[in-house]
Amino acid sequence: MTIVAAGITTSLDGYVAGPNDGPGCGLGERGERLHYWVFGGPWTYDADPSGEATGADKQFLDEGIARCGAIIGGRGTYEAAGAWGGTNPFGVPFFILTHRPEDEPEGAGFTFVSDLDEGMARAKEAAGDKTAMVMGGADVIRQALKAGYVDELSISIAPVVLGGGKRLFDGFEEDVTLENVSVLQSPFATHMTFRVVK
Repeated sequence: MTIVAAGITTSLDGYVAGPNDGPGCGLGERGERLHYWVFGGPWTYDADPSGEATGADKQFLDEGIARCGAIIGGRGTYEAAGAWGGTNPFGVPFFILTHRPEDEPEGAGFTFVSDLDEGMARAKEAAGDKTAMVMGGADVIRQALKAGYVDELSISIAPVVLGGGKRLFDGFEEDVTLENVSVLQSPFATHMTFRVVK
């Protein structure tokens, strides 16, 4: 059975992106601090990040990559990431949830889908006995949780306060019970993984 896992990074005050996120500023103003853990330390939007995760951050990232068989993400994340330069960098099928599936770029390694149910079914089929990862953004993760798809939720908390932007659980009123699975900590993040109790 395919496991569906969702993961995202937040600030201490619950923001997954700072204000004015979008192309060229994917994590919003001052939001690059959320992903210091991904690149092994400070980076800015002014230059492509060149570092890599180390220690507990590398362990968390490597374990996630090793078990990933497919990804589903939102159009906002796709655009904020600059479509990853026009090529799927993850080496597994990547499904983009969008209201405009006709915009799918040819030969880029992304499949655009207009419906969460379709996207989840295709991601689970593509993942096989590996994990179907819900990358986000926050809205896609909320939808997947609400629909009961998510078996496991990982939240990496960066030790920063953004004071504004997009929150993970804004407008989310579902009753979700979680069980602790693991915690990894580094100077740049605390990675918490929970099992979603169904």
